[in-house]
Amino acid sequence: MGFLSGNIACTRFNIISLPDEPAFQQQSFQLIQPGSNFTESSGFIPFEIEEPYTLGKNFHAFRVRIDKINIDATLLKERLRELIKLERDRGEKLGSKKIRNLKRLAQDELLSRSAPRSKVIEGVIRNQVLYVGSTSKSHLGTVLALLQKIGVEVEYKTPWFDLGMEENEHPWLDLKEPGQSIFGSRFLRALFEEHDFMVEPEKGSIKLATPTHARVSLTGEVLGELDHYLEEGAEILAAKLIFEETPMAFDGLSYRINSIKLERFKGDHWSEVLELRLDRLQEVWEAFDTRFSQLKTKLQVQAAIT
Repeated sequence: MGFLSGNIACTRFNIISLPDEPAFQQQSFQLIQPGSNFTESSGFIPFEIEEPYTLGKNFHAFRVRIDKINIDATLLKERLRELIKLERDRGEKLGSKKIRNLKRLAQDELLSRSAPRSKVIEGVIRNQVLYVGSTSKSHLGTVLALLQKIGVEVEYKTPWFDLGMEENEHPWLDLKEPGQSIFGSRFLRALFEEHDFMVEPEKGSIKLATPTHARVSLTGEVLGELDHYLEEGAEILAAKLIFEETPMAFDGLSYRINSIKLERFKGDHWSEVLELRLDRLQEVWEAFDTRFSQLKTKLQVQAAIT
C-alpha cells in the first residue's frame, strides 16, 4: 500500500524552503545494533534500493523508515521479580537504588532479545508541495523533523491558509491539532448539500461532533441519521465519499485524505507509476481545492454567524 500501489493516506504541505539538492543521505536510516541502548531509529531510505531520491526538477521521492523496540511491561515486571528474588536469596538488602538498577538490568536484557517493529512512510516533493503518505500525528512529526534537518521547511497546506481566511473561535468544538479549522467541517457539509461528492450510500462512515460535546460515528446507510444530526447542529468531522467513482475517506477538520483507492497503473519504471498515481491524486486534491474556493464566501458567512 502507498504511492505505488493500493490505497493511500495523504497529508499535504506547502514548501517554504527547499535546497537545490536536498541531502537525504545525511539523515539516512541506521539499524538499531544488537546490544544498543537505543529503542528507536528513523531516517530516509530510497523508494527502491540504490535508486536516486531526485527524479527531476522539483521532484523528489523518499521513504522514512521508523524502527522501534517496545518492551512488554508484563515481561519487564516478571523479569524484575526474578532478579529481586535472586538478590534476596543471596541475602542482599534491597533499597530503592538497588531496585532501580535491577530494573535497568531487566530492561537491557529484554532489549537485547527484542526485535524492532518497522514502519515505512512515503513522501514526495513535487512543484513546491510535499505529499506524505500518512495522517498519523506521530509519523508526520517524524517525517517533518527529518526534513527540517536537511533544510526543508514546510507548513500545512489547506485552503483556509492558502486563501488567508480568518475565523472566529467555535463556541463548542475544540480544534486541537495544527492546521485544523471549522471551515473544513462546513466544507464537507456544503459538498453534501450541493451533491458534488456523494456520501457512500450503503457502506457509509461519518464522524460527527454534537453541541453536547459527544462524538458520534455513523456506519452503513447513514443519510437519514446524518440529516437528523445536522438539524440538531452537529458538525461533520470526517466522512467516506465517492468522487468520480473513486472512494475515499476524508478528514474535514484537518483537510487530509485518510484513505483513497487509486486505480492501478503500469509503467516500465517505478517512477512512471509514481507519476501517474500522483497525477491522479493531484486531480482529486485540485477538485477539492477548486470547490472550496467557489464556496469560500458561503463558508465565511456561516463561520461569522456561528
